[in-house]
Amino acid sequence: MARVIITFRIMPESTDTNLQSLEEKANEAITAFGGEPGKTEIEPIAYGLKALKIFFILDEKKGSTEELEKNINSIDGVESCEVIDVRRAVG
Repeated sequence: MARVIITFRIMPESTDTNLQSLEEKANEAITAFGGEPGKTEIEPIAYGLKALKIFFILDEKKGSTEELEKNINSIDGVESCEVIDVRRAVG
């Protein structure tokens, strides 16, 4: 089986949410799920609100990320978490 590169967009509850803390907790959840966290980008949305884009690698055998998304959605300060990109890793 191949490995896939998945990108999550995590929306914070407000502009006051600590994105660094959110990133650390999300990366812990990804690691516990069996993923390998990669880079993180901060994406400006509007009116000072910024989203986290977290890229990570996951074995394709793992299947759906639905359980991981639920875990991240339950983190204090997270408004929503969604998959915005999935790509197969080559090599």
